[in-house]
Amino acid sequence: MDWKIIHIAETDSTNRWLREESGTFLRDKSVAVWADYQTAGRGQGSNRWESERGKNLLFSMLLHPEEVPVNRQFVISMAVSLAIVEVLGRYIGDLSIKWPNDIYWRNGKICGILIENTIHGHHIKDCVVGVGLNVNQRVFHSDAPNPVSLWQISEHETDREQLLKDILLAVGEYMGQDVRERYLSQLYRRKGFYPYADAQGVFMAELEDVEDDGHLVLRDDNGQQRRYAFKEVSFI
Repeated sequence: MDWKIIHIAETDSTNRWLREESGTFLRDKSVAVWADYQTAGRGQGSNRWESERGKNLLFSMLLHPEEVPVNRQFVISMAVSLAIVEVLGRYIGDLSIKWPNDIYWRNGKICGILIENTIHGHHIKDCVVGVGLNVNQRVFHSDAPNPVSLWQISEHETDREQLLKDILLAVGEYMGQDVRERYLSQLYRRKGFYPYADAQGVFMAELEDVEDDGHLVLRDDNGQQRRYAFKEVSFI
């Protein structure tokens, strides 16, 4: 991918900034914007993302994956997740992907990803991928249950700009690959039975599959298969 990289000091949301500015960029360009601070950075749904000014890597990517059909759009999430895991793996171990696309170090969340697609017919016209990656922050003050940063794990400062460039390069490589099996192999809790909760209550299950459209498939301890869209099931 031929990347155009833009750095801004502050914005409410890099995803919002990139969506509004997308018409000013050439169609053959993949664009990334990163900010030192977001006043309204968010995760999935109504979740907020805590980030100390100038400490973490907050960026969004504008992609044009027009060859990706709508019913296989989850491949974008898989490719981006794997790219980040690969790059972070050069610094730390014990990384995994918590379905659908949170990046975990052991049981702590080090990175969140928010993907917003624009659909044209049966294909993806444009895709904005927002990433919040905890890099050099040493203390977290929000009520988020399990944040962790690269500094807390390695006790070393990391160059955020170089980290961004490495991730963008890896994203370009993974977007052209068949990533399904590798994604499945990197999943959090990919082996064994663990507690989950859905609208009916708490149950024990093992991870069986993630379908092309992103649905999570579990098999409970009674042998029953359970299929979930995002937000329909919780990890306990």
